[in-house]
Amino acid sequence: MPLDFRKIALIGKSGDQKVAETLVMLIADLNQRNLDIILDISAAKYFENPAYPVLQHPELGEQADLVIVVGGDGTLLGAARKLSDTNVPVLGVNLGRLGFLADVSPDQWHDTFTHIFAGKYQEEHRMLLHASILRNNDIIGESDALNDVVIHKWDIARMIELETTINKRFLHSLRADGLIVATPTGSTAYALSGGGPLLHPTLEAIVLVPICPHTLSNRPIVVNSASQIEVTVQGGEHTEAQVTFDGQINIPLNPGDVIRIEQKPQQLRLLHPEHHDHFQVMRNKLRWAEQP
Repeated sequence: MPLDFRKIALIGKSGDQKVAETLVMLIADLNQRNLDIILDISAAKYFENPAYPVLQHPELGEQADLVIVVGGDGTLLGAARKLSDTNVPVLGVNLGRLGFLADVSPDQWHDTFTHIFAGKYQEEHRMLLHASILRNNDIIGESDALNDVVIHKWDIARMIELETTINKRFLHSLRADGLIVATPTGSTAYALSGGGPLLHPTLEAIVLVPICPHTLSNRPIVVNSASQIEVTVQGGEHTEAQVTFDGQINIPLNPGDVIRIEQKPQQLRLLHPEHHDHFQVMRNKLRWAEQP
């Protein structure tokens, strides 16, 4: 058993009885393997008197050798933003729907853990984005995103106007419901629904996908991950827009605000079962193998 995986941290989706039941089983399994256990606050809430240390981020990631996230892709996205700076590997147990990221199924986790703790697993390094919102050259908000940074309209049916530059070079003026800026990981999320291409997770690339553009020739574009992307909100005082990170963090925008998006230097260390096949996941989740 690799020494790297002696101290295991558990993170759970909040308010889900299935998560509580799974955590109980996982803890019993980890105890049988004589491993040390740490609980995130979200996991600790399922127990009246937790028998294990309860830590917040980033201390949890700094002390753990492996983080197991119980829930779905949304839970893993939230954990990834908080843990990427600590360089701790993350493994997802999927209790959600699609499970592109959290790909260990509940009925296979025992055997999967046996292989992983024996050193039989695949490790991927997934890029994240970091975005800053500048208003009058001052940063008023910032966040990371594993899937995407989305600039979109807010509460109104009217389109918004955006101006985009890549490495200070003008790309386009866009009248649309918004713009998705996604990582390869996020290419299977909102960007896919917007008509964007599927990017292999190992690519060093960023995809920009217009949301319902006024001009149909505004198509998705893929740029190098080293690019600096700046999106400026155009329009008058009645323009209502916001920026969303992984669909979980929202910041309101004013006309003139600039959203500066770059690749985050740190990456997420994501573990998969030994025989993980990205293309098989795509076939299963997107139902490519089904006959019409």
